[in-house]
Amino acid sequence: MSSKAFIVTGASRGIGLAVAKHLLKTPGNKVVAISRSLDELLLLKDQFPTQVEVLAEDMTQPEASQKATQLAISKFGRLDGVVINHGALSPMTRLADASVEEWKRLYDVNLFSALALVKETIPHLRATKGSMVFVSSGAAINAYTSWGAGTYYTWLELRGLPGSRGGTKPVPQQDIEPSANYGSSKAALNSLARHVAVEEPNILAVAISPGRVDTGMQKELRDKGGAAMAEKDYAGFVSAFEGGTLNKPEWPAAVIANLAVGMDPKLSGQYFSWNAVELASYQEKN
Repeated sequence: MSSKAFIVTGASRGIGLAVAKHLLKTPGNKVVAISRSLDELLLLKDQFPTQVEVLAEDMTQPEASQKATQLAISKFGRLDGVVINHGALSPMTRLADASVEEWKRLYDVNLFSALALVKETIPHLRATKGSMVFVSSGAAINAYTSWGAGTYYTWLELRGLPGSRGGTKPVPQQDIEPSANYGSSKAALNSLARHVAVEEPNILAVAISPGRVDTGMQKELRDKGGAAMAEKDYAGFVSAFEGGTLNKPEWPAAVIANLAVGMDPKLSGQYFSWNAVELASYQEKN
């Protein structure tokens, strides 16, 4: 396999770190790992000293995307894939209590910083016929029944219609209220992936929901979500953690990394749960 170069955001922990490590298992691969936390990035650099370049940046800053792209090109001479993994969950509030300014700040993290990186990297990915993988969420789906461990039921599935992704059996609808700002920002991210695929025929793009993963974001939801969510729904997140049913970051990370390395063009422009049947060949759960 020929070596490739990637940018991975949110790479200091959780899914992003697991994606970077999976990519780096191939000795020739190179990664620009980005996060706000330099110390954690340096640990990755110590582990893969000749394969990793690190960048401690807040992706909402105007220069961050340019710095990341320039670092990849100057150090590696090419760019083959981008994994947009960074994101924010808070504040978790109901619409009646929402702050427009807080929504704007969250969209800066979850959408507009992603757009900036997309725009900056497009010319280089055109040259390599590269790929973009957007880490989305089940919350992006308009109507769904649960944030179950890697399985989501969309309004299509609830009605038995074709075109659904990520689940195999409809279940009765329940009310889940994580936070409309987060879910809508991830829905916009899915749309961004679709438009990249349509506008850029030489770039493959896909949005992936990683399921309920044992990461810092899940801890944040348990710590702060009680006030905004229905009691039974909040209890479900807590019990998933206490019962040990959360996904390991490495499970969806393997799918994300494998898609970044070699995506089937038929998948481009779509949204999938990490464990969807269409992605069976990319999965390495063990």
